Amino acid sequence: MEHLDTAALEAGLPEVRRAPADDGRLELVVRRPAVGEREVLPEAALDHVVGLVGDCWEARGSSRTPDGSANPEMQITLMSARAAALVAGARDRWPVAGDQLYVDLDLSGANLPPGTRLAIGSAVVEVTAAPHTGCQKFVERFGIDAARFVNSEVGRELNLRGINAHVIVDGTVRPGDSVLKSPA
Repeated sequence: MEHLDTAALEAGLPEVRRAPADDGRLELVVRRPAVGEREVLPEAALDHVVGLVGDCWEARGSSRTPDGSANPEMQITLMSARAAALVAGARDRWPVAGDQLYVDLDLSGANLPPGTRLAIGSAVVEVTAAPHTGCQKFVERFGIDAARFVNSEVGRELNLRGINAHVIVDGTVRPGDSVLKSPA
């Protein structure tokens, strides 16, 4: 796939900014059963202990914890469906971004500060302060301009790379579910 340059990415910002602030929609659910693997799901269980059931989050661990165990602040990752469409293009390419929940919702820090809760299906997740940034894999999949774009000042302000959360209330989520914001 050809990667977009900075000018084309910036031209897509108005559409990303049109995302709803309070009442969004879950567009895509992706499980990562192993590193580098993706499964698009018609529904998924979110669990406060293991995150998205069947995902490798817990087994893969984190370089951000002293003992290398999974970081509970990074249990669930959400990416703006509009940002995914901008950097990845076709919907079938969204999963390679590596996130689990793709939502049509304003993920900006101003709209969703840490502590904000999101009701999705019958589950509730809470936004954490752990940053979610574009890494080398993101560069390989979407290009250096896309990585610089999501990590730019405006990219960080809008959380174009996505946000981290943890599960507060266990439940089931499905594409098409509402994503409802509750203040922190």
